[in-house]
Amino acid sequence: MPTTPPHHPLQDLPLEQLLACHDCDLLLRRPVLGVEQKARCPRCGCELFAQRAQVQRRSLALVLTALLLFIPANFLPIMQLELLGQRREETVWSGVLGLYYGEMQVVALVVFLCSMVIPLLKLLCQLAVLLCIQWRMARGWGRGLYRAYHHLREWGMLEVYLIGILVSIVKLVDMADLRVGVGLFCFIALLLAQIWLEVSMSPQQIWAALEDEHARP
Repeated sequence: MPTTPPHHPLQDLPLEQLLACHDCDLLLRRPVLGVEQKARCPRCGCELFAQRAQVQRRSLALVLTALLLFIPANFLPIMQLELLGQRREETVWSGVLGLYYGEMQVVALVVFLCSMVIPLLKLLCQLAVLLCIQWRMARGWGRGLYRAYHHLREWGMLEVYLIGILVSIVKLVDMADLRVGVGLFCFIALLLAQIWLEVSMSPQQIWAALEDEHARP
């Protein structure tokens, strides 16, 4: 006689009430969280999602801060280098131009995309998504832009560029008179603002707000 497979307790639940762990794929019932509470996987301990207070207003403030820092971070001097009586000021943009005119056009293109274009596109996507939620309009466009933002996340490499800058400073400090420029502080502030934005902009809350036509900021 064929045996009937055991009935799983989550089998009859709708998909919107289910949640899969990002690390171990354990299927769970989506918990209802209070403000500033977090849900963790009972099997591997991975943080599943968090319910943050004022997520939209906080994220909007951070994304505007990051956009204000973008221009000075990329075009103000990161370092001033004086060697053999010659002084030069280096910026992120001048680094891209130096690679381009140094017969490394492919590397210059990669650096330009990963350190300038893609981070800016990410910020613009986040701003547009937050404005769609804030103004309660064009939620369909907002969902598309938020998907595009998640695809762009893997290509923005400001932290890698910052490590390269710090390594260059360490190597050059014994060879020449080197001074750190205001652009470096703006670049670090931009990176910290983006990291804080990643933490504050809870994906589950953003998706829920984009799906809910009556969501309030």
